[in-house]
Amino acid sequence: MEYLLLLSGLVLILLGIVGSILPALPGAPISWVGLFLIYLIPEIKINYWVLGITLVLTILIAVLDYVLPSKGTKYFGGSKYGIWGTNIGLIAGLFFPPLGFIIGPFLGAFIGELIYNSKDTKGAFKAAVGSFLGLLASTFMKVLFCLVLLGVYLVVFFSNLEVWF
Repeated sequence: MEYLLLLSGLVLILLGIVGSILPALPGAPISWVGLFLIYLIPEIKINYWVLGITLVLTILIAVLDYVLPSKGTKYFGGSKYGIWGTNIGLIAGLFFPPLGFIIGPFLGAFIGELIYNSKDTKGAFKAAVGSFLGLLASTFMKVLFCLVLLGVYLVVFFSNLEVWF
């Protein structure tokens, strides 16, 4: 049973790293569940601080994942139409993998800004670039966090080698 939990945890953490790049999978929550599974092994002492802090960070990152592209649009001068376009494009892009989730928010912000002000294509493009940069920042943050969770998993694994051998 311990080996099943150990292997399942590692698979979930690796799947979470992949899910950080693919928006169809919630990368950080999947990785956190993988970390949680190693603590379910009876011989490993549960570190509630590690689990609690990583859970709070996982929730924060999951929220920021949806907020950052919109904030990027707003920071680069986008209106509420551009922000709504970013969110709609992010959801619509999920149906057109693999490039849909990259192009979707960009096109959504661009089209939203054109609906708001059809004469300002330069401003619409600038808002769309902001949306894209927000998406890149969000993806980088998720991948980095999931790699940190992998590191925590490996530290727990190697500090409990006597359990495995």
